[in-house]
Amino acid sequence: MQTSNPIEGVVIASVPSSTLTASNVDPFREDFKRVMEENQGLKILILDLSELTFMDSSGLGTLIALLKKSSEYGQEIKLVGLNKEVRVVFEITRAYKLFDIFETTEEALRVVE
Repeated sequence: MQTSNPIEGVVIASVPSSTLTASNVDPFREDFKRVMEENQGLKILILDLSELTFMDSSGLGTLIALLKKSSEYGQEIKLVGLNKEVRVVFEITRAYKLFDIFETTEEALRVVE
């Protein structure tokens, strides 16, 4: 998982795969937990999903579990860059109500400021 250097209380992480499914959620979950632990002092984690082209229920379940975990660290997860197919998963399941979702990283950063 690629992360940016923390910028004013924010770290940006990118999903390293084009899919987030039952076959690869475990390494993703562990990588993102590591990012949360390494950045405990930061309030905002932006997760860039722009490379993600497909996500199944395991992927969504993992994101929801990570959202709950982030609150234990006093952090918020903001999602950016959802393509049409991934956005549909959030709309059908109403998971968009759980997350702050933005079109771009710049948009998410403006809200943080």
